[in-house]
Amino acid sequence: MVSLVQTSSFPLIPRFRSSHPVLEEARVPCRSGVRCHVVEPLKFENGKPCIPVLPAGERSLPSFLTTPQLGNIVSSKNDTRLRIFSGTANPSLSQEIACYMGLELGKINIKRFADGEIYVQLQESVRGCDVYLVQPTCPPANENLMELLIMIDACRRASAKNITAVIPYFGYARADRKTQGRESIAAKLVANLITEAGANRVLACDLHSGQSMGYFDIPVDHVYGQPVVLDYLASKRICSDDLVVVSPDVGGVARARAFAKKLSDAPLAIVDKRRHGHNVAEVMNLIGDVKGKVAVMVDDMIDTAGTISKGAALLHQEGAREVYACTTHAVFSPPAIERLSSGLFQEVIITNTIPVLEKNYFPQLTILSVANLLGETIWRVHDDCSVSIIFPLATKSK
Repeated sequence: MVSLVQTSSFPLIPRFRSSHPVLEEARVPCRSGVRCHVVEPLKFENGKPCIPVLPAGERSLPSFLTTPQLGNIVSSKNDTRLRIFSGTANPSLSQEIACYMGLELGKINIKRFADGEIYVQLQESVRGCDVYLVQPTCPPANENLMELLIMIDACRRASAKNITAVIPYFGYARADRKTQGRESIAAKLVANLITEAGANRVLACDLHSGQSMGYFDIPVDHVYGQPVVLDYLASKRICSDDLVVVSPDVGGVARARAFAKKLSDAPLAIVDKRRHGHNVAEVMNLIGDVKGKVAVMVDDMIDTAGTISKGAALLHQEGAREVYACTTHAVFSPPAIERLSSGLFQEVIITNTIPVLEKNYFPQLTILSVANLLGETIWRVHDDCSVSIIFPLATKSK
């Protein structure tokens, strides 16, 4: 049975466990009394994307969603000018974002013609509105990317004032540089397509590398799923002396170090690997001590799970007591499910930036929701407030 992490009823804002040093107690009133009318009831069985529900007496909102001035941020003058539309890639996440914000999803008609072409029509006026289009470019990447571009074009031709592409998972992000001669840099190409389609801003979550932000000629708000995972781990009450954060490769050391600093400044270990081809990795050795410890492997995504599963096998060989896998984007290309459910991991913790099919659920899987992070970011962008205050990147180590 997949681990469940329930949400509180809407329109109340979800609340988090506040047991971690970076979190502080606070409560935030709901922004709006509007209730969203869900066409189909949200299902939370079998590991559907959701947020932890906490025991009585421990319910509080973490500091990354709370500042002393948060109550002053709510703006009523232009709320009717904010529109959220969902593509077909991840409608459940879009619905959660809308419910968190106390809004309803905009009406949009998206369909495929017999020859595979995509048709998009907005079914309500967006003239002069701030429009947010929620569409991850997850598999099938090309279909979802083209759908996003057509949605942007439809909004531009409907005289939307501002168009923000909310991309929880940015496909082609790994093609961000040339590693061999005569290769393309597809991440830059996709950034150009989104810009030329008419987007005024991009909101992305956990890009594969920060340099991808520079490929856009428009503003990019980059938020991180790290606080949600940290909060969930803090709720498990693992002794800080037993923790060690592990980077599955050298390229992820900065991410793992930032994660470790916020997890009671846990020690860091690094898995050294040699990649012989795309989606093929071979683990060589381990840098650091994991004997008798609870190892938390941190990465931005799991694709075929080759890197992280071979790393977990090495950690067990080196004496790790338990191994947790934490990632934001669950691409889960075959044979990822077989590798992750093989018994190497105590728990695999992911977020719902990419929808996971029910057939891909397995007992160790836990899915957390990033709807509140994205919803709060949308509010702050709409109200011209700082986003970095609630979603700070870890400070650089000297």
